[in-house]
Amino acid sequence: MVIIKSVTAKAVFDSRDEKTILVSIKTNVGEFSASAPNGKSKGKYEAKPWKKDLNGDIKTLKQFSDYFSDDEIEKFEDLRRIEDIVDRHIGANTLFALESAVLKALGKEKKKQVWQIVNPQAKKFPRLVGNCVGGGMHSEGKKPDFQEFLLIPKANSIKEAFDNMKKIKGEVVYSLKDRDEKFQGKKNDEDAWQTSLNEKEVFDVLREFNVPLGVDVAASSFYGRKKYIYNNPVLSRDSDEQLSYISNLIKNFNISYIEDPFSEEDFSSFSKLLQKFPEALIVGDDLTATNIKRFEKAIEEKSINAIIVKPNQNGSLLEVRDVCELAKKHGIKLVFSHRSGETKEDILADLAFGFQADFFKCGITGKEREAKIKRLIEIEKSLR
Repeated sequence: MVIIKSVTAKAVFDSRDEKTILVSIKTNVGEFSASAPNGKSKGKYEAKPWKKDLNGDIKTLKQFSDYFSDDEIEKFEDLRRIEDIVDRHIGANTLFALESAVLKALGKEKKKQVWQIVNPQAKKFPRLVGNCVGGGMHSEGKKPDFQEFLLIPKANSIKEAFDNMKKIKGEVVYSLKDRDEKFQGKKNDEDAWQTSLNEKEVFDVLREFNVPLGVDVAASSFYGRKKYIYNNPVLSRDSDEQLSYISNLIKNFNISYIEDPFSEEDFSSFSKLLQKFPEALIVGDDLTATNIKRFEKAIEEKSINAIIVKPNQNGSLLEVRDVCELAKKHGIKLVFSHRSGETKEDILADLAFGFQADFFKCGITGKEREAKIKRLIEIEKSLR
């Protein structure tokens, strides 16, 4: 069993040089730490990262430190004891980091890897989804209105898929230079290439590489007054026009993965798109926000067949488990995802494998993102 003797926390910087939290615990089996990422493109329905602010959460954890020693943690389900103590006193980022540190301690005490604490029967590895070219809120200057242009290679191993994505991302530079006179080789928040091309032009570049393609439209980020307001080029579309436009893109560029193609309130348009393209992945992120009530509504409305899972969108790993179980019950694919402001914390890989995610969306390059993919490769090697 694990007994928590003390809890401390401090501010650290994420990959965007913004402050986030690192939680450290002292236990009977050693000291363990975990950090939480920050999101930039946030859905309205995701949990608040802090109760009030980062410093407030740090102070609260210190005040609660002595309370944890009364409880013994023996298994994943015992995270409920942690949540009962801090109930509604800290934000989702802080809770996620705290529970992650506890899982690391449990792994040490049981002489197991973290994913084995979550699910010792896990066998299936997720397929990598990598952000190659960026736009939207994650990029600067003239840019595509869509947020992420994704590579989803088919491969026999995580390492092979990772190597393929890095190779293609390196080669994409030359095509971007040829077509974009403003291209400067700069990268955005998620270490994806920045370009002044629009979404059609980016798809035109990427389809040269003969790899399955996906897109995170992040449509809520440019939706207002019942219109989708595009800047590159400048125009607006209503919901029906957006549906027609997205449908044409799917057909013309053979896009197999479409995330948040409509605003986070428009369950109906998601449903219409899924009816038109049942073989594609119609993915909810801002729509569902790793929130089980939102997810239940999406299931009822038949809006999606895949869901993004961002553990710090919720905070509670027990609730994350509930989301994953509900997805499996209804045949909905699980896509575990990083955030734009990342740390070198790699527990996301263990959680994705433990919860048997179908996809692992974690960028392609950048030390904070590669740390997670390399951890998944380590798990794969340990089982082969």
